[in-house]
Amino acid sequence: MKLIVGTRGSKLSLIQTEGVNRRIKQRNPELEIIVKIIKTTGDKKADESLLSIEEKGMFEKEIDEALIRGDIDFAVHSMKDVPTIQPPRSAIVAVPERSSPNDVLVSKENIKLMDLPESSIIGTSSPRRSAQIKYKRPDLEIKAIRGNVDTRLNKLNKGLYDAIIVAQAGLDRLNLGKNVTERFSLEEFTPAAGQGALAVVAREDDKKITEILGLLNHQPSKIAALTEREFVKSIGGGCKVPLGAFSCLQGDKLLLYACILSPDGKTKIQLKDSGDPNLPKELGKKTAMKMLEMGAKKLIEHWRA
Repeated sequence: MKLIVGTRGSKLSLIQTEGVNRRIKQRNPELEIIVKIIKTTGDKKADESLLSIEEKGMFEKEIDEALIRGDIDFAVHSMKDVPTIQPPRSAIVAVPERSSPNDVLVSKENIKLMDLPESSIIGTSSPRRSAQIKYKRPDLEIKAIRGNVDTRLNKLNKGLYDAIIVAQAGLDRLNLGKNVTERFSLEEFTPAAGQGALAVVAREDDKKITEILGLLNHQPSKIAALTEREFVKSIGGGCKVPLGAFSCLQGDKLLLYACILSPDGKTKIQLKDSGDPNLPKELGKKTAMKMLEMGAKKLIEHWRA
């Protein structure tokens, strides 16, 4: 049997996809898996600010369209890039065991965030990370940065930035973890929903492929992803709103850390909630409603305006 998997062409995307393929073949050694690289809107507009790109699903829309057309049999996405509403006829059929969800600082002189000199330049294109930097260090300058992880590290080493903030999972998967200056706690730098997790997507009516891919699923990681994504969906956020959400199992409880910030970083609404591990979406909805009552609605309206 031959399967075609769709993915972006970045080094990180290919490594993530190869990791998934390797796990599939361990369980199904007779399978042949062909990798098909598909260029997405985010790749085509690599020089544009993420905030200026209006299309939703900028890093996976074209791949999911290829899936629905039948050009590919499944896809591997970074969970944090996947919209909370799946395209019709597609489904997340597996979430492999999650890597670190934490954000990390990489600085040119190996200086931690709170020790960086005033007016140091920090590179990030994430509204969430920008707002969290402003909350901690309003005296620093934030400068947009695009490109894959290697490109960002090269820009840092060339002196275009004093430090950058990226996901630890990306560095780890590229064997670049030695570059980390500081690993932020999940409370002070709550990550994007799904950060560190992968989404294996297939056509929901393709039972045979769904069965093969389903063996990759790591249930605690899937439960966490469902909780975080439901929180974002219920609160009405998206990739352009500075929301953080991280969920995990602790004993017989499902925990959810969530936060939202104002554009200037002066206002931060933060909440820790818990619920039933068997009802992850309910916890996501409940926490979102609480945060809206705490003032999150005004912050979201402000960001959209």
